[in-house]
Amino acid sequence: MKEYTDEELAQILDQDIFHKISDAADELGLECYVVGGYVRDIFLERPSDDIDCVVVSPDKSVKSPGIEVAKLLKKKFGRGAYLSVFKNFGTAQVKISAHRKSQSSDECTDDDTQTEASEAGIEVEFVGARKESYQRDSRKPIVEDGTLEDDQNRRDFTINAMAICLNKHRFGELVDPFGGLDDLWDGVIRTPLDPDITFSDDPLRMLRCVRFATRLNFYIDDETFSALERNAGRIKIISAERINEELNKILLTKHPSKGFVDLQRCGLLPLVLPELAAMDMVEERNGKAHKNNFYHTLEVLDNVAGVSEGLFLRWAALLHDIGKPRSKRWDNQQGWTFHSHDHIGAKMVPKIFNRLKLPQDHKMKYVQLLVDMHMRPIAIADSEVTDSAVRRLVNDAGDYIDDLMILCEADITSKNRVRKQHFRENYVLVREKIEDLKQRDYKRLLQPCIDGNEIMKMFGLKPSREVGELKQYLKEAVLDNCVENEREPLMQLLVGKAKEMGLQQQ
Repeated sequence: MKEYTDEELAQILDQDIFHKISDAADELGLECYVVGGYVRDIFLERPSDDIDCVVVSPDKSVKSPGIEVAKLLKKKFGRGAYLSVFKNFGTAQVKISAHRKSQSSDECTDDDTQTEASEAGIEVEFVGARKESYQRDSRKPIVEDGTLEDDQNRRDFTINAMAICLNKHRFGELVDPFGGLDDLWDGVIRTPLDPDITFSDDPLRMLRCVRFATRLNFYIDDETFSALERNAGRIKIISAERINEELNKILLTKHPSKGFVDLQRCGLLPLVLPELAAMDMVEERNGKAHKNNFYHTLEVLDNVAGVSEGLFLRWAALLHDIGKPRSKRWDNQQGWTFHSHDHIGAKMVPKIFNRLKLPQDHKMKYVQLLVDMHMRPIAIADSEVTDSAVRRLVNDAGDYIDDLMILCEADITSKNRVRKQHFRENYVLVREKIEDLKQRDYKRLLQPCIDGNEIMKMFGLKPSREVGELKQYLKEAVLDNCVENEREPLMQLLVGKAKEMGLQQQ
């Protein structure tokens, strides 16, 4: 975090893109400000290529002033600049290619399409200053032309409501009516106006509030947090797609556990992910209590986040114990048990993904498999690490074996140092055996060289339970290292097993 004078801000903005925006606005007699995240990130000393600009028509004589500045900016850059206009929203976007070819004055399109795709470069979004009002059952605002003050009033948080003037006579001047700079210094997330109105008008801002606090490691102002609690129920009008987008962004932060704790504390988590919220409890009976599986899960999530940026591996960490509330039982001898919580949780994954409109393809199956198998390496590491057990693990996990091991090692959260060290040492052995199998091309070695088609042909069978039983018999023999994965010894086993089942070779 660093504070700058207006003169220093002018030096930071002493770039071709900002001078051309300034020229375009001045030529049209319009006020123009860079706003939002780009301004915030200047003070946080974070890089950003996405620039948002608000354009004001002082006498309201120019309709859609943001579009007019965008069109003129495109002309100033010529080829290598690409314009998209969205008339219905009064917005426009200019993409500046990293490799502009020339400074021609090509005419631009004036419809809701992009002229052509640009290479990676700078994106500038333009919008006319506006004020908004909302209806109770929708987050889609009724929009009217407004002043810069109106536009800053509608912003979600004070740290996103700062603006820097780009007009030449005020170039670099900071406009910060809500103390956003002070909140950046204090590490506080706060709304510019009444938080009840801010969150009720657009309930998605509640998830954004938690997301910004998590991403920046900021504290949510007490009054703002109380408004989160009061308005949590309004999240029901937000689409699943917008919810999962915010959850994904929270998951991808450095310490995602902070976000899920805040979501639980304010009452949003039971509404967006009730299966996870249900884990936040401890029950005691006869002096025996189970651990709080919600906080255990968040510890595992942070452990995974510390070693992997994979979004869906983080989803697997978040959901790995999701079946525990449904599997919890009391046993007079053992105390609390959670038998088969892994398999129960795996069956819950598709329903959760479907409800949140998350992918239903291989990404969901990946999460489901990791949830289903997350106890397997632990069981191996808790006893003698045998070749047979590791072969089965590698065969069943397939290409996901490395991510499964990351998840399971992250799951070691025991407070018992001796037990924790035992697991870690045995995991080293498991990994060594996995690497050995990889070097010997485990896929080839673990798949029996006699397949189902050959079995059906040999015994005159159609696809059936008998064929599956014979295939599994051969596979078990290879996994247990009872026989080499070679045709002759496997054929002997097959013929003998088929005879036991009363099958005749054709």
